[in-house]
Amino acid sequence: MPLRFHWSLSGVGKNFQGAKARGATEGLAEQPLLIEFAQKAEAIGIESLLMAFGFHRPDPMLLSMPLAAATERIKFLVACRPGICSPTFFVQQVNTVSALTGGRIALNFVAGHTPKELGYYGDFLPHDERYQRANEFLAIARALWERNAPVDFEGRYYKIVEAILTTPFVSTERSLPELYLGGSSAQAEELAIQHADCLFLIPDAPEVMEPKVRRLIENGTEVALLVSIIARPTHEEAVHAAYSMIETVGDQAKAVHRRFKQNSDSVIFRQAYDRAKEENSDWLTPYLWSGAVPYMGAPAMALVGSPEEITQGLLEFKKIGVSQFLFMGWPDLDAMTYFGDAVLPLIRQHEAEHSYA
Repeated sequence: MPLRFHWSLSGVGKNFQGAKARGATEGLAEQPLLIEFAQKAEAIGIESLLMAFGFHRPDPMLLSMPLAAATERIKFLVACRPGICSPTFFVQQVNTVSALTGGRIALNFVAGHTPKELGYYGDFLPHDERYQRANEFLAIARALWERNAPVDFEGRYYKIVEAILTTPFVSTERSLPELYLGGSSAQAEELAIQHADCLFLIPDAPEVMEPKVRRLIENGTEVALLVSIIARPTHEEAVHAAYSMIETVGDQAKAVHRRFKQNSDSVIFRQAYDRAKEENSDWLTPYLWSGAVPYMGAPAMALVGSPEEITQGLLEFKKIGVSQFLFMGWPDLDAMTYFGDAVLPLIRQHEAEHSYA
């Protein structure tokens, strides 16, 4: 099957936002910029836009609506946290968005990454219990989407009695939204196998990732990579752009992320920080660069190179079973436009020549 590509909307109009403390960033969205980005992404062939969740961002579900009204096909991958609201109300929200957008909503479940920030929302569960609660949340949500009968559920975290929703999930493709999960812990992997269509991971060298990717695929769960992209006409230009970026954000950004790592209990984020610190080189492979992670955070693990090199890197991950990619870039509009012009045609050409499309 063809590779599937998504893009994060979180940095649009706010270049190098990841270098700043989250409390110092502006949470208001610049709607004209976001609409322009969504329309460009749709024209390029990006499948969905990640609508991230956090106290320093607008509400992702609500933000999706004006962008959906300004586009026709692109989907919105809405990040959500179990524990914010009741599962019944959440499914009602999702189904309403699906009815208003023709089913153009997918869901990215995240358990949370920082206990202090979780406390802003009244959520004080430790890491492992958040995944246990998410399991109950998703079990209830799936039962409501199946609509076979009134839903009764009694667990440790939720009790639901004869729940019925008369607003269905509306789509010509699916009976429920596509479910993504983010995380790298054993609990995240188990939850993804039980409930998710796809698990987001931060990349490592393909040979290192292959056993986990194979295990997930064998259990019926796809694997996607959350990775940044720095593509330029030549290898030398891409590498120069990469190192110039971390010079621009400077040591203050590094201090921000040292504090973030100390305060975070996210396994996937901490693993990325440790990997960037422990490697003898910034380069995990000839195309996979960890140098920006200490300055910009775990999602700044980046594919760096010429269009041909980026294509080779993507195809090497495809060989081990990775089927989807969620990109970020700096600035995002420029990075996405160049990806659409120079990299995506090479990917599609290769897929056509090898009978993947």
